[in-house]
Amino acid sequence: MNEKGILMKEFRHLTDVTTLTFDSEKCVGCRLCTVVCPHGVFEMNGKQARLLDRNGCMECGACALNCPSAAITVTPGVGCAAYIIQSWIKGKENAACGPGGGCC
Repeated sequence: MNEKGILMKEFRHLTDVTTLTFDSEKCVGCRLCTVVCPHGVFEMNGKQARLLDRNGCMECGACALNCPSAAITVTPGVGCAAYIIQSWIKGKENAACGPGGGCC
């Protein structure tokens, strides 16, 4: 596991709630996802990326925006990721719930 991934283990909230999807058949091995992801969610496995830590995704969207083959999709700024970021900045008592009123 890379250094980013080790750090992100400390910031877990809920598992299996991210909107991140990765289609390995579309991956062209450009490595951009491994470079732009702030949480080390992806790593290279030979000539292709692989999803290392799906639950570490904060749904920022950097990977999907930089993927030239559309192998990655994520809906940035929704659900738990938005709530977690707001709780870091504003404190849990001031963080807003996600779309539809559901909090993490």
